[in-house]
Order: sequence, then structure tokens, then C-alpha cells
Amino acid sequence: MSEGESDRHAVIVPGGGYGPLAGLLAYVSEAAGRRGAHLELISWTPPQDRPLVERSSWVHEQVTSVVEKLPVPTPLLIGKSLGSYGAAVAADRGLPAVWLTPLLTMPACVSAMRRATEPFLLVGGTEDGFWDGPLARELTPHVLEVEGAGHGMMVPGPLPRSAEVLGQVLAAVEAFLDEVVWR
Repeated sequence: MSEGESDRHAVIVPGGGYGPLAGLLAYVSEAAGRRGAHLELISWTPPQDRPLVERSSWVHEQVTSVVEKLPVPTPLLIGKSLGSYGAAVAADRGLPAVWLTPLLTMPACVSAMRRATEPFLLVGGTEDGFWDGPLARELTPHVLEVEGAGHGMMVPGPLPRSAEVLGQVLAAVEAFLDEVVWR
């Protein structure tokens, strides 16, 4: 690494519905980038021939192949939904993470989070079928739970209310990055 170059790296792991720089991931990636992190974007087409519960090993392979090529041993992982299966990579390699709308109803995802040795932030909404608030708070002290938010962290009613939720998510992520990951 040359002088003045940041040793901060963030691997952006998409969900199943959109790429690494769309939706929540676009803003959370910007938060990492504004803190000097180099962004490593994973783009993928998840296998549709496997049920969601069976996609964890595929995600593990995708995330591992990117992490192994990085010039730093401990990047931050930022994942959305399907990407939260990357928690196994975080646990295996001792990496901090931000998991947006994680798959807390999938045993492989929860098992990996239980093995984590580095801090991670969980962000979810009470109307997301994959979210489990009590379990999230059992797994980590770093949790943002938004009442009424669905899997995309949108809430019913006027759109400005969902924009407010986005602000809450970004405030939680920025605090986690500044106070825990990159103190």
C-alpha cells in the first residue's frame, strides 16, 4: 500500500433482488467510502434452481473469492439479505460486518453469526418475514430495528416516512463504523 492510501476495505455483498450499489447498499457503501474505504463490489446472479435455504454455500464461495484477493486481511463486509449468508465468511476470518435485512430465519445464517468473533450490526424491520428482533438482540448489541419496516426497509404511508427510515439506518451504520469498526 502506498503512502496516504487507506487500508480500509469494504466488500459490498448484494442481496438476491438488486446489485451492490442499489437501494440500501448504495447509501451504506457511500458511508464506508466517505470514511476512506476502498469498495469491493460483488455482482452476481444467484442460482434460482436452489431454495433460499440451500444458497449459503454458494454465497460463501462468492464472498470468499473476493476477500482472498484483497490486499488487507480484515475488510468490513456489508451485505443485504441473501448476502448475509456471508456471515460464515466473517466468522471464519474474523471480520466485522454490517448485515442489512439479514436472513435471521435461516439456520445457516444464524449459526454463522453465533460463531462471529468480531462485531457486527444488524438492521431490520418488524414487518420483514426474515427478521427476528429478539434473536437479533441476542446475537449482537449492535441492532437497529425499525417498527413497521419491511424487507426493503420501507414503511407504509407517505414516502417521506421511508426516507426517514433510511436516515435512521445511515445514522446507525455511521455510528457503528465510527465507534466500533474504524475508531
